[in-house]
Order: sequence, then structure tokens, then C-alpha cells
Amino acid sequence: MGVKETEHFAAAPPRRAVGLMSGTSLDGIDAVLVETDGEGIVVPGPALTLPYDAATRVMLRAALGDAKEVAEGEPVPYAIRFVERRVTEIHANAVAELLRKAGLTAADVSLIGFHGQTILHRPEQRWTWQIGDGALLSRLTGIAVVNDFRSADVKAGGQGAPLVPLYHVALVHEAKGLTPPIAMINIGGVANVTYVGRDEVLAFDTGPGNAPIDDWAHRHTGKPVDEDGALARRGKVNDRVLTDMLDHDFFPRTPPKSLDRMDFTTDAVEHLSPEDGAATLTAFTAASIARAREHFPEPATTWIVMGGGRHNPKLMEELRARVNAPVLGAEDAGWRGDFIEAEAFAYLAARSRKSLPLSLPTTTGVPQPISGGRFHKP
Repeated sequence: MGVKETEHFAAAPPRRAVGLMSGTSLDGIDAVLVETDGEGIVVPGPALTLPYDAATRVMLRAALGDAKEVAEGEPVPYAIRFVERRVTEIHANAVAELLRKAGLTAADVSLIGFHGQTILHRPEQRWTWQIGDGALLSRLTGIAVVNDFRSADVKAGGQGAPLVPLYHVALVHEAKGLTPPIAMINIGGVANVTYVGRDEVLAFDTGPGNAPIDDWAHRHTGKPVDEDGALARRGKVNDRVLTDMLDHDFFPRTPPKSLDRMDFTTDAVEHLSPEDGAATLTAFTAASIARAREHFPEPATTWIVMGGGRHNPKLMEELRARVNAPVLGAEDAGWRGDFIEAEAFAYLAARSRKSLPLSLPTTTGVPQPISGGRFHKP
């Protein structure tokens, strides 16, 4: 992008953008419309969730395993290319449905922020892999697309995650009644925190989120999640196993730091009953989030939880029992907890087009603030 184009965009008013997010929980796509300038202005609009069908979930789970066998630069296996196209087409369907819901056409939207589906995250090897064909999505929707948000950060030596913190900062600064420091917790497949201090921002993955709980519930109940924490509520936490799980070198490691969805599994609870395993995994997620306090410059006055994990009342109970501060759901702060990440990628897409930073040394460990993303015209 040339300097003149950047300056023109910077002077332009907020643009209508679509944000698309499919997280490591593999449950589906969140799609939102926002008006944003990529800086201080974000006006939320219509939103929807399009669940993945069972066959797509199966293919994505298989892709997680297949991706581990592929070295960077090697040809992509057909199975992964097939599911990438399928995922891209489903995202295009989500955009079409969102525009119908809003009464808009493609011509009314300037940009799509397309996160894609993470199937491998190995920042220590300077490699992160989100499947999703940005060029195809642009052709299918007729709207310009920004995707591949993480690669520039990882190639520069950053963790490539989490990427939502700058949007969290914008939310906190716009909110009324919140006094920093604030801990913004997102519980998806992996859990992460953004610590918004008085003069600083710090972000990192805290440990497992919903992923081990979901995998355990799926195996023992056939459902993709532990609905309302019911399975865990019937069980008892195995304190010895929980202590062993928390004795992992990830937790004391100085942030920034990030995880792959498969870095924490259900192996440690395999000998437990379905109920006790669910209870122990749920306690593990909550306890590992609470351990984030070890890295805060000073205690957070309030913890605000977003993402799918906040819908699990048992998980929220476990977290409240371990955090010496108020724990709120995103809605208590006036935000849409199911759609914050999707809103963030619309915001980051606008930042990308203005060559503004998407990540900072204190959020991903990148050597200096860095932009990113790949732009596709329809």
C-alpha cells in the first residue's frame, strides 16, 4: 500500500466492516457488522452465529492431527485443502446471512476481517497456520478481505497470539464505570487474558479453555460441550490430579506466551469417571486462569469474562472461587460476550489497511509494534 492510500484511509470516516471468527472450540462461526476506524471508533451492528455441522467438525478435528505431520513449506495434503475450501464457503454463507439480516448488500460493506480456523500454532518454530482462503472468500462475497493476521507477528519472533488485546483496550477506554487495572478473560478453546492497566497493557494465553472439557464431554456424552457444566457438577475434583496438572512449566513462564489447542489434553484424567474427569478439567481451566495473577504488575480490580466459557456456570463458579476480585460476564460491562472476538477482527482489518499495529511487545512478544494481514480484492 502506498503512502497516499494510507493517508487517505486514515482521514476517512469509519467504514462498515464484517468481522468473522471461528475459534479453537471448533463450534462454528461468529459474524458481526461494525462501523470502525480501527482506532477509537467501533459501533457494533447486527451479529449472528452459524454453527458448524457435525461433518465439518469431524473434518476439522482430523485436520488438527494432519497438520502436525506437515512441515512448513511442504505441499498441503488434499484433506486439509478440502476442509479449507469448505470452511471458506461456510464463512461466505455466514456473510450472506448477516447481510440479509441487516438488509444490506455487498456494496454496503467496505471490508471483511477473516480470521480463519487455526489448525496449528507453533510460534517457537515461527509458524502459525489458519486455514481459510481469503482470495476465495473475497470472490464469493464480492467484498475486500483481510486475512492471515498472525503470520507477520510470528515471523518477526512474536507469539502471534493473542491478537484481540488492542480491541480490549479500546473497549475498556470507552466503557463507563471501569477502573483499571482490568483483567479481560476470553475463554475459548484456549483461554487468554488482557491486563489493561493504568499505563500498560499485557496479554498472554493463560492455559486451557474449553477445549479439554469439550473433548471430554463429546467422548462421554456425545454432545460437543458440557452443557451448563452438568457433567462436571455431578463429579468431584480430584485434587491430586489437579495439583499435578498445575505443575506444568507453562504457568510460571514469563509472558507473553501462547498455546496450541492441543497443548493441554485430557490425558491426566483418563483414569477418572466421566463426571470426576469433567469436574477436574473444569477446575483446571479455572485454576490456570487464576494463576495469571502471578504475572500482573498489580492486582486487577475486576475480571471480565467473554467467550463461550462464560456460558458454563460451573466453570464460572470455579473461577470466582479462585479470584480475589469481582468476576463479571461481558454483558455486565455492556458488551456482547459472544461476539467480541469477531468484532475485534473487523477492527483489526481496519487497522491493517491503515498499517497500524496489530500487536505489541507486551501482547505477543514481538520485538516492536507490528501490523499484519493480507489484503484481497474481489
